[in-house]
Amino acid sequence: MVDVRQRVGTIDHDDALDMGVRVGLVSYGIVHLLMAWLALQLAFGDREGKVSSGGAMHQLAGNTLGQISLYVVAGGLAALCIWQGIEAAVGHRDEDGAKRTWKRAISAGKVVIYATVGFGALKTATGGGGGGSSTDTWTSKLMSLPFGVILVGLVGLGIIGVGGALVWRGWQEKFLKKLDTSGRTGNDGTAYRWFGKAGYIAKGVAFAIVGAFFVYAALTHDPEKSAGLDRALLKVLEQPFGPFLLAAIAAGIACYGLFCFAWAKHLDR
Repeated sequence: MVDVRQRVGTIDHDDALDMGVRVGLVSYGIVHLLMAWLALQLAFGDREGKVSSGGAMHQLAGNTLGQISLYVVAGGLAALCIWQGIEAAVGHRDEDGAKRTWKRAISAGKVVIYATVGFGALKTATGGGGGGSSTDTWTSKLMSLPFGVILVGLVGLGIIGVGGALVWRGWQEKFLKKLDTSGRTGNDGTAYRWFGKAGYIAKGVAFAIVGAFFVYAALTHDPEKSAGLDRALLKVLEQPFGPFLLAAIAAGIACYGLFCFAWAKHLDR
């Protein structure tokens, strides 16, 4: 067991993995900037693009250079999966007990997120990005299971919980732990702090809105009431001052993308 941990630790500190993680963070930042651009277009009347990581991938696939970059995005996100997989297995050793278990569980969740986005990039690059079932379709399948309505409600509450955690991390500036000392000081550090704060809060709000639709779908027993990010933001647009609210969320998502660039530059693993 000790030998396995030593080998994993060696991989975790490998320079090639470090570079791959930085590429992955830049890629993740680009995806968020594209999502922010799509959300901003939606706020001002263009409803053609899909505000999601998949929609961002299709934006990249618009030309040859973009298609090549999709492979880079997929490779970078694969490195993020390896990194967080290691953290989920043997990482967070500076914590003890339940806190270490919780942080390892969060790392495992990040593996799922990065793998989903990375697979989407690879699928789009190879010309297979047009498929996939809609949110209400798989929600309907989930509802058809025993206790399916309860499961959908729990999924919604879980997504709301993630959103609340992101807002809390943003407000408390917990994200600064991701940066090395030089990334937390000076004028650059101040800018990174505001990017992270706005970015985490905006992502948290977006997650909470999506989660609320899942809970509503469970309460009404109607899978069509569930929504992905793009449909949830359309609902925001329908509210009073909707375009301004959506533009603010778009700006926040863009700030998260910019924070990812800072994270890549000042990575503290």
